Amino acid sequence: MTPSWDQINTSMAINTNENGYKAPFQVIHSAARPKNGTGSLELQWTSSDENDQFFIFLYFAEVEALQKNQSRKFNVSWNGSQLFGPFTPRYLYATTLANPKALVGKNHRISVDKTDDSTLPPILNAVEIYRAMLVEEFLTNSADVDAIYSVKSTYQINKNWGADPCGPQNYSWEGLTCNYSVSVPPRIVSLNLSSSGLSGTITSAFAQLSSLESLDLSNNSLSGPVPQIFNKLKFLNFLNLKGNQFSGAVPEALIKRSNDGSLTLSVDNQNFCGSDSCKRKKKILIPIIVPLSIALILIVALLILLNLRRKRKLENNPSDKERRYIASEKRHFTYAEVVTITNNFQTMIGKGGFGNVYLGQMGDGTKVAVKMLSPSSSQGPREFEAEAELLLTFHHRNLASFIGYCNDLMNMALIYEYMANGNLKNFLSDRSSSVLTWELRLRIAIDAAQGLEYLHHGCKPPIIHRDVKTENILLSETMDAKIADFGLSKVVPSDGHSQVMTAVMGTTRYYITQKLNEKSDVYSFGVVLLELITGQSAIIKGEEHIHILEYVNPFLERSDIKGLVDQRLHGDFNNSSIGKALDIAIACTASRSIERPKMSDVLLELKHCLEVELSSGRERSSGPREEICTRVSISPEISSSDFSSMTGPSPR
Repeated sequence: MTPSWDQINTSMAINTNENGYKAPFQVIHSAARPKNGTGSLELQWTSSDENDQFFIFLYFAEVEALQKNQSRKFNVSWNGSQLFGPFTPRYLYATTLANPKALVGKNHRISVDKTDDSTLPPILNAVEIYRAMLVEEFLTNSADVDAIYSVKSTYQINKNWGADPCGPQNYSWEGLTCNYSVSVPPRIVSLNLSSSGLSGTITSAFAQLSSLESLDLSNNSLSGPVPQIFNKLKFLNFLNLKGNQFSGAVPEALIKRSNDGSLTLSVDNQNFCGSDSCKRKKKILIPIIVPLSIALILIVALLILLNLRRKRKLENNPSDKERRYIASEKRHFTYAEVVTITNNFQTMIGKGGFGNVYLGQMGDGTKVAVKMLSPSSSQGPREFEAEAELLLTFHHRNLASFIGYCNDLMNMALIYEYMANGNLKNFLSDRSSSVLTWELRLRIAIDAAQGLEYLHHGCKPPIIHRDVKTENILLSETMDAKIADFGLSKVVPSDGHSQVMTAVMGTTRYYITQKLNEKSDVYSFGVVLLELITGQSAIIKGEEHIHILEYVNPFLERSDIKGLVDQRLHGDFNNSSIGKALDIAIACTASRSIERPKMSDVLLELKHCLEVELSSGRERSSGPREEICTRVSISPEISSSDFSSMTGPSPR
């Protein structure tokens, strides 16, 4: 602490869970303030390289119980340019402010200054400053990321686990070993959770770490039976379960692998069956093994006979011969089952690229959406099958989950999870009785951006959605957004630059070109953002139908942001947040694809918008924004915002 700073503290507990950054109590329970009561708090440092990129994390928590006539409000600036604020810290609640874009320069000065209407000086509880290192590596395989985060959540693992599990290569999570390659994302191959305070049963998430070779769960308080899931890990060659409280015997499949030498298995003695019990099992097995063997032979013979009959049928039917069955763990439904699920296609809930979408219900009561392939569709069985195979590889929380498919002669269907709140377009319609807040609109945009970012940068090769629109952004019961309708997806060639020259399948009002690539999805997403901001549809109907970009232009020319924003919000938004979102939308809809940002950069900027909106010291919209970005233009000369930035350290 500098001589010009004073210290205040509290012995009360402080909530540090609000936004994912958990500062230790020893750090967050005290705060610095200027001694003179009216000055500012300043931090300065100098970099030896003017190109160095820095990220700062400022921790705030009010530690004094303020009186009604007292207030504490302040701004945070860097080299004279405002970063955050005005901001009011909450009493006994920790909040972290972090710059999403790198601070670049040789000399750096961070100032925390009280506002004119604040009666108390600013405070600062803690600060972290990071210098970015350029890392050109793949992110960890997404399925492994989901699995390890599920393990972390299930057991509340108290380790320094955050951000990407395997990256950067020299900074992987504690207890993890990863396999790295120059061409594919890293995979988790070893996990050591020995003596980590784990309790409860073994989670099935371990089975999702499909490349796992070594797993050590020894010396914990795990209980229940040893599950069968470990046998799904075909690369697993070391498993240590000693020092736990398991009941029952180890699955026979694991013992067999241990006996043949393919698995080094360590368990407590009580989990192996005793010699007497094993002998009794053998006595019981002897009388039943002969009839079981006979039954097995009959079943095999029957399967061979059925296969021969099917082969003859395929040879006599050329159209059927072209069809291949998709090998997958997902369920294959017959057309009769689809008819039952949809109650004979009673309720149509939408239309997609393939055809009509119907509401369905599984046997257990789970609601689903069933998309039928239109007989007039240009996509035949082969294209349909290719899509189904592609869908089986998608696993992301912001993509609509694929449940199964039907490929029964001329009747083909895809079955997805049902999203209780329908699509985004319905909520933005002026006929909707529910009005989405600006915060919720931002969260929906972030969810959708995360789904697209996964398609573009998490899939190898990348995937083009080709029909990004509000109708294809579905909302769950808790208003989580998921991207749907992958019937129009297209794999990008491995060079990443070739354009899709096939017939454009997307919705024309969301595109300006007949050549689709990843930046086409970015353009469409920009149109969606404009719909979220304005509450208007992509094509605004009136005496003359106009595109939303044409609608936006006059407002930008006269800097009338208040008039542009959806009037149903009644000004309930932060000016800076809405302005930044508009900048992003305009950059996304640049007419030249090279000027549009990547989805990863769009996602980063949207998260910044949300952080600004969540600031408790909110500046309500009361007039036009002073500085406005370049007018939207369909001409090639449009200039777009610069979205070049690096990702800073993730929450602890």
